[in-house]
Amino acid sequence: MPSPDARFVVAVDIGGTFTDIALLDAASGQVWRAKTPSVPEDPSRAFMTGVDLALAQADARHAGVERVLHGTTVATNMILEGKGALTALVTTRGFRHVLEIGRQDIPRKANLYAWIKPDRPVPASRVLEVAERVGPGGVVLEALDEASVAAAAEHIRHLGVSAVAVCLLHSFANPEHELRVAALLREALPGMAVTASVDILPVVREYERSLATVLNAAVMPGVSTYVTRLEERLKASGIEAPLLLMQSNGGVAGSRTIRRAPALTALSGPAAGVVGARDVAAACGIRDLITVDIGGTSADICLIKNGEVGLTQRGQVGEWPLPLPMLDMVTIGAGGGSIARIVDGALLVGPMSAGARPGPACYGHGGQEPTVTDAHVALGTLPDRLLGGRMALDVDAARRVIRDRVAGPLGMTVEDAARGILAIVDSNMMGALRVVSVERGHDPRDFTLVPFGGAGPLHGCSLAELLGAPRVMIPPAPGVLCADGLLAADLKAEFSRTLPKAGPVDVAAIEAIFADLRVQAQAWFEAEEVAPAARSTTLVTMMRYKGQGGELAVPWALDRAAAEAAFGAAHAELYGFTLEAPIEVVTLRVEATGRMPSPGRAMLPGGTGARPAGHRSVVIGAASADVPVYDRATLGAGDRFDGPAIVMQLDATTFVAPGWAGEVHATGAIILARKS
Repeated sequence: MPSPDARFVVAVDIGGTFTDIALLDAASGQVWRAKTPSVPEDPSRAFMTGVDLALAQADARHAGVERVLHGTTVATNMILEGKGALTALVTTRGFRHVLEIGRQDIPRKANLYAWIKPDRPVPASRVLEVAERVGPGGVVLEALDEASVAAAAEHIRHLGVSAVAVCLLHSFANPEHELRVAALLREALPGMAVTASVDILPVVREYERSLATVLNAAVMPGVSTYVTRLEERLKASGIEAPLLLMQSNGGVAGSRTIRRAPALTALSGPAAGVVGARDVAAACGIRDLITVDIGGTSADICLIKNGEVGLTQRGQVGEWPLPLPMLDMVTIGAGGGSIARIVDGALLVGPMSAGARPGPACYGHGGQEPTVTDAHVALGTLPDRLLGGRMALDVDAARRVIRDRVAGPLGMTVEDAARGILAIVDSNMMGALRVVSVERGHDPRDFTLVPFGGAGPLHGCSLAELLGAPRVMIPPAPGVLCADGLLAADLKAEFSRTLPKAGPVDVAAIEAIFADLRVQAQAWFEAEEVAPAARSTTLVTMMRYKGQGGELAVPWALDRAAAEAAFGAAHAELYGFTLEAPIEVVTLRVEATGRMPSPGRAMLPGGTGARPAGHRSVVIGAASADVPVYDRATLGAGDRFDGPAIVMQLDATTFVAPGWAGEVHATGAIILARKS
């Protein structure tokens, strides 16, 4: 346990290129921030390096830390790269090929005639069947044959796997057989990581439920090892504080929960950034915003309306649907490390990335491919040194790879090629921005764009121009906002159950299931040691018109008429119409929140006028311009400046385009607006 006088909260977000750290003094509200290169082969090394850097800045002792928060991509990378543990699947006899069959649709951007279904994470040769059958209403049609379970365990023992997923037909309606199978397998296979679907996703749709269970089992050994290593290193350094990890739903949970259900962290890092952006925007009085987190490898985009972040159970990680509750985001392969290349005479940018090593050519680690970061360096929008001067950039190397790989083959200047690279990556991100806004019935002109991540503020104005957004908000620390978001996150968990049979709103039946889900939520509150006054729950019904293939999440109203009216309003908002058709309830969900202490916010003193720290030559359009460079640390509340301009700080660089003007808010955020 931490010392009674411990008052520091440390938040660590590990990205593909950099690891970001925020250290909060809970007593004063002061925040120290640090940034260090990630170590992909052992992320925990960068974790501890960053913690040490932040504590040194604050002149604080390790024993003074009361809480450790962490956003991790360990599970995400395992799923994306197919590097999880070798896994077997146990299912009901006759359903061995559920994963192979999957769904009839193909990816949205795939060629209808050339698309090849990817290999399943568990091939049919590692799928074992057991004799049992539960009907859709939960009635046992065939008793569980425990001898078939023993035979499956014996087969698994010789497969060389280290994880087992158990997903039986209709176990969400009656989990008795599945829980018994999982218990028998744990007994027969000591040390094996065993995941039952009812512990991960007790909802309808066999393919998605099976896939979620398999992916959870596959990442369980790796995540468990990683979390254990982190806790050991924290303890060895003198930090006795509990470790809380960010989940895809925008809340944190203890290490015990994450070891059991590591797939909950699939969008851990991006979720923290969205929480941080919402927190800063709320302090600025902004409730409608579109966030775009541009890191080294990807861009994660999310829309927030009326201060609320939507949850979805139609999320996807890589090629796989993962219907666990997660923030409703769209992710594309576009970031500072995205590689520019020529294919059949056309210039393409991304989704391949140079990553942390070798990284962009300008990093000096041996990168030989031109990237988005190299394009910024060539145009002058990025300075010669990053991380407060600790990291030098090689301008000549950036220009050389662009000249050799893009400009030369296309017969253009380095500057034109660099502008082309940036225009293409902006266009790629614009497509994803339209998905979360225009394609869902939202007018981007009603929203403020919030770019963050190491590369986000470089693209804020250009993306806003393309989108038609009138304002851009640059958070105080955009490059480490995911770490800041961890400081603002609450404990969260969801407990779901599909009804035995979809049907009309039956208040008595719904309340009975909600009562059971509330019991599960209370048990979670106790396990996470949430004080009674900090507990809250929200009841959600997943509803649809009879015959529809998907549901909408609707807050539970206490009578049928109110519930159906709420569903009709949600359907009209999303699709623009309602139907004269029966309405069904499919799944119920309890969202449990344990409110964490507010991190507070230190306000900036009034400014004395923005004064450039210097000037630098930047290529804008077809010509170079002498652009003022501002040190963000010297800007005070109310200070104003016009674009073109560059704002420098430790964790990111902001480029203010011509035609835009900036004003510093008391929170430290910079609000950019088009000049009339």
